[in-house]
Amino acid sequence: MTSAPIERSPFQPRLATLLMLGTLVAAAAIAIAWFAGNGAITTIFAQLDQLQQHPPVWAMTPMAVGHYFLYWATALMAVVWGIMWVSPQPTAWSRTTVVVILAVLTVRYLIWRTTSTLNLSTPLNGVFSLGLFALELLILFSGLVQLFLLLRVRDRSRVAEQLAQVVSSGAYCPSVAVLIPTYDEPEFILRRTIIGCQAMEYAPKTVYLLDDTRRPAIKALAEELGCEYLTRPDNRHAKAGNLNHAIPQTQGELLVLFDADFVPTKNFLTRTVGFFQDPQVALVQTPQSFYNPDPIARNLGLEDVLTPEEEVFYRQIQRVRDGAGAVVCAGTSFVVRRSALEEIGGFVTEAVSEDFFTGIQLAAKGYRLVYLNEKLSAGLAAENIASHALQRVRWEQGTLQAFFIQSNPVTIPGLSPIQRLAYFEGLIHWFSSIARVGFLLMPLAYAFLGVIPLRASQSELLYVFLPFYLVQLSVFSWLNYRSRSALLSDVYSLVLAFPLAITVFQVMLRPFSKGFKVTPKGTASDRYHFNWSLAWPLVLVFGLTALSLWINLGHCLMTMDKPGDHWRGLGISWLWSAYNLLMLALALLILLDAPRPSPYEWFNVQRIAKVVAAGAEQPELWGVTTMIAEVGAEISLTKAGQVDPAHLMAQTVAIALVDENLRLSGTVTQARLQEGVPVITVAFAPLELAQERQLTELLFCRPGQWGSRCSPNELQSLWLIFKSVLWPRFLFDRQAQPKPVLVSKG
Repeated sequence: MTSAPIERSPFQPRLATLLMLGTLVAAAAIAIAWFAGNGAITTIFAQLDQLQQHPPVWAMTPMAVGHYFLYWATALMAVVWGIMWVSPQPTAWSRTTVVVILAVLTVRYLIWRTTSTLNLSTPLNGVFSLGLFALELLILFSGLVQLFLLLRVRDRSRVAEQLAQVVSSGAYCPSVAVLIPTYDEPEFILRRTIIGCQAMEYAPKTVYLLDDTRRPAIKALAEELGCEYLTRPDNRHAKAGNLNHAIPQTQGELLVLFDADFVPTKNFLTRTVGFFQDPQVALVQTPQSFYNPDPIARNLGLEDVLTPEEEVFYRQIQRVRDGAGAVVCAGTSFVVRRSALEEIGGFVTEAVSEDFFTGIQLAAKGYRLVYLNEKLSAGLAAENIASHALQRVRWEQGTLQAFFIQSNPVTIPGLSPIQRLAYFEGLIHWFSSIARVGFLLMPLAYAFLGVIPLRASQSELLYVFLPFYLVQLSVFSWLNYRSRSALLSDVYSLVLAFPLAITVFQVMLRPFSKGFKVTPKGTASDRYHFNWSLAWPLVLVFGLTALSLWINLGHCLMTMDKPGDHWRGLGISWLWSAYNLLMLALALLILLDAPRPSPYEWFNVQRIAKVVAAGAEQPELWGVTTMIAEVGAEISLTKAGQVDPAHLMAQTVAIALVDENLRLSGTVTQARLQEGVPVITVAFAPLELAQERQLTELLFCRPGQWGSRCSPNELQSLWLIFKSVLWPRFLFDRQAQPKPVLVSKG
């Protein structure tokens, strides 16, 4: 599904493109001159190689003290682990202490890599050694910036509680226009979003449905549900154009935006509106949460174990950005002041990511952007790996277009240095995909080219690399509030490393060559599907890595008793190859989409239910719901042994959810004994609008229902990786009890 391309003036080469091309050309020219034996270049690199083999004393002092430094590094690790034990959640003192320790170890690692590990003995070794070092510098720079920004984390929940009381009392209730832009989303998804918006506990609000496909059925839906319907004659500027067209036709001091698949909880406005008592606040952003598992977790069969990919961004990074005054507007689930938006000319239409640059424009005007870390809405995560990839590529494209538009956070007037730094770190984050591809390919150079890009002895690895790596591994999950382990983060980055890396170059060379593409939602499938278009680079690298593993391991066995560069480099290479092979195997399993027979989600909602079956031996039964969806419910009956579930098959039943005062009717489609307890699945009959509203509010709109769970720790993550590779879901979980599957109501 593709909307019309965003209109813009013809592209002119900008500094970012020229800088990238200039760097590549300069590096290539130096490499060619080196390979050709140019006297000056060869002499320079020979002197640098001599320096690497005999580094200055100040750089190697920790190595000179030998075991003493090992004890010191061990003490640092013990301090870090002790802090995390005393302070399970980062606080100001514990976070600062850990960040300082990690920064010290990072700087020391960087000095070691710079002064003694580069292999410049030959042009071939030098090219790969410097290339690997450049990729590491990219990752280390981003990491150091994040460490610096971590010292300024904000948490606004306590303030939100105080402000919510003012709103609830009626002392501050500005009018609100709720905007729901839609482009080709299915009607059943829009129904739940509109009903959820109407259910928000806030009187002075009006809900507007902005249909950019001009569908008669969607207009009828708006009339049926009682919300305003707006459309326009064309699709200029995609989502941003749709919003800008609608805003002058709406009323409200504040504008609230929800994507077509995002449903707010009832207290969304109560928790957010109060911040606008401060006239300098222009925007309040809340997290994106999801009521379905992302395709990576679902394809691995780890829906209830893995946290969504966005958790790190919303639990950690947005809070860090809030402390720096550089909150990212995420395109949905936010409130914006109309007057501030009008001051910057509406939503930015220069790039695909209209939300990101609109937030930057507001910050540049001196307004405050606030991040409230409370899950007050939930939407649909991408439902298959192809949609997941499309969504990430679009985000990357839209973000990197910053280098080519006036809203570039590096150059736009009005931002403070720390705001620019925070936004810039968000831009260079996407370049990490290039580094991930480089780390995947580098061990192949050991095996097939005889290259040793990293020279390090066992003692150097023990004294320098190991403390740095272990501390970094230990604190990664702790610093992001247990939202993602380092190993699982690497898995997520590997799956799309190739398409994201390619997109970096495409955008830097032709930033506006792709139009806006909407992520498909509301899809279903009844079989496994392997995504070959994403898999073929990984399959190729998997085969080459498997071959290189044997070659590198053989070299190590043959040269382990010989001193010199072979052992210093190849000992690392086979471990590196083995790790890459494990991760590639897991990535390929992720690209096998598991069946998703129904577009409806089932929720573990437990409510007391009375079931009345016409014509049954016992017409009135009691039980507890175990799962409920918009199309049906699964009920565990309490009178075990007294009810034969076979007698209930195909029966018409009336269901009363006692606590919700909700009455429904339907047909029993499944009936079975589960551990001796009768369990029935009921497909609902067509619902009346009042019933539909009650059911939607029960499933999607309860305040506090979208909780956060902790990701597995590093050891648990390693076990999950091995388990997923050795016991893949598509082979061993076919007999697992599936969620009820009911026919869609259309």
